[in-house]
Amino acid sequence: MDQLTFAGAPGIIVLSAYAVMMLAIGFWVSRQRRGVRDDMQSYYLAGRNLGVLVLFFTLYATQYSGNNIVGYAPSAYRMGFAWWQSVMFMTVIIGGYLLFAPRLHKIARENRFITPTDWLRHRFGSPAISLFAALLMLWALGNFLLEQLVAMGHGISGLTGGTVPYQAAMLAFVFVMLAYSWLGGMRAVAFTDVMQGIALLIGVLVLVAGGLYLIGGGLGDAFGHVVTAEPDKAATPSSEGSVSWLSMLVLVGIGAAVYPHAIQRVYAAESAATLRRSLARMAWMPLITTALVFMVGIIAIQLYPGLSDAESEQLVGLIANDVAGINPFFYVMMILLFGGVVAAIVSTADSVLLAFSSIISKDIVRQHLAPSAGEKTVLLVGKVGGVIALAALLMLAWNPPTLLVNIFVLKFELLIQIAPAFIIGLYWKRMGSGPVLVGMVVGALISGGMALAGVPTLYGVHAGVVGLSVNTVIAVLGSLLVPHRDAPDPGEADTAGPKADAADPREGSPGEGSAERATG
Repeated sequence: MDQLTFAGAPGIIVLSAYAVMMLAIGFWVSRQRRGVRDDMQSYYLAGRNLGVLVLFFTLYATQYSGNNIVGYAPSAYRMGFAWWQSVMFMTVIIGGYLLFAPRLHKIARENRFITPTDWLRHRFGSPAISLFAALLMLWALGNFLLEQLVAMGHGISGLTGGTVPYQAAMLAFVFVMLAYSWLGGMRAVAFTDVMQGIALLIGVLVLVAGGLYLIGGGLGDAFGHVVTAEPDKAATPSSEGSVSWLSMLVLVGIGAAVYPHAIQRVYAAESAATLRRSLARMAWMPLITTALVFMVGIIAIQLYPGLSDAESEQLVGLIANDVAGINPFFYVMMILLFGGVVAAIVSTADSVLLAFSSIISKDIVRQHLAPSAGEKTVLLVGKVGGVIALAALLMLAWNPPTLLVNIFVLKFELLIQIAPAFIIGLYWKRMGSGPVLVGMVVGALISGGMALAGVPTLYGVHAGVVGLSVNTVIAVLGSLLVPHRDAPDPGEADTAGPKADAADPREGSPGEGSAERATG
């Protein structure tokens, strides 16, 4: 991206326009929220009133970052047809949602959940499980946010041809992100997701069309070239490669579905029907987004043969240069594409920051540090805590030490360890808190230990999936072996006795938030 011939002033203009639109959305949402109670439900979940269109785009933005565009095409270039797995695992994520999202939405609405750990607290009644899960989520979110900050700096610097330095680029858009997130919460984040989602979809479509124009043929010609010119990239994968493919489907399909910011969008849906309709549309997006990015990488094999691994990382910038030179229309669309990529990175970062702040507010401060604090106080502490965490991550992203970066790559490997408690615990009443906690801790230790020891896979199976397998066995067998204690039906609201947060008068009435409806 640092060699774009259309970089410089045009890039600065486009990025400035995106920044102004984001700030305008935050300001508009803040005006719409006047007179609406400033509580965690309103700020973190948009009053639980996201409609089909807005929910669809914010789910889309949750799964598709700018990194998917600039990172997946080089992978397709290097791996060839084997990288079709990216389309598969982005599709499996929707299956991961469907394992638990509609059922969890019903329970969350009845019990007024705010964060993912509210479900664990409701289901198992174990502070240890809730706290450990919250720490795993904060780690994964910190990792994800660090990735987005680094990508943000490189993306903006590249689009402007170095006119805006890496560090200045990060600071400028972090300020923009903080401003509109602070003003409008999830509602502002969701509406910026709509903007960046449209920009990405249009830009990728034009990029593929321009690439096909450059090779002077269709997709069949591009695929045929790979088979004849580089048959290794069209070869049948090895047995271990096939196992790795299946392992990746499990790791990403389940791991991405239980991202905290993804679960909060499940909570924020206006209704179960709205959630199902949005997920049904999401099922098509891997073919419309990831498959198109895969095609960009395949087309580039013919356009730029022999690139090294390092050179291939600049692939999207290279092809965008050539597409921009076709005619003025493609020139303008490529500028908009890269502006959309940057906006997508920022939009993903704001979702992560919002989820991070909510966990600090609800699961750390409200549950453990200051249980008697008022709603506005806890919300403010969460906002400030998110800003402090962001400042710390900015320091890492400024000039990241290699060791810390290597540690922070532990994302899905650790996060996926909460999946048995979320998915199995949602359907199986007998699942016990003790075995769940032990399984979660052992799974995290195995996954983290393998990754840090430089053993990312075991016979093709990813460290996170190895840990998840052991975790699940411990949780299931342990629940069968230990004496069974009656637990609330995982599919029903907890109506017996006081509820930790649902009965708190500071949370407001179930009907609050309707004034900020977003039907989409």
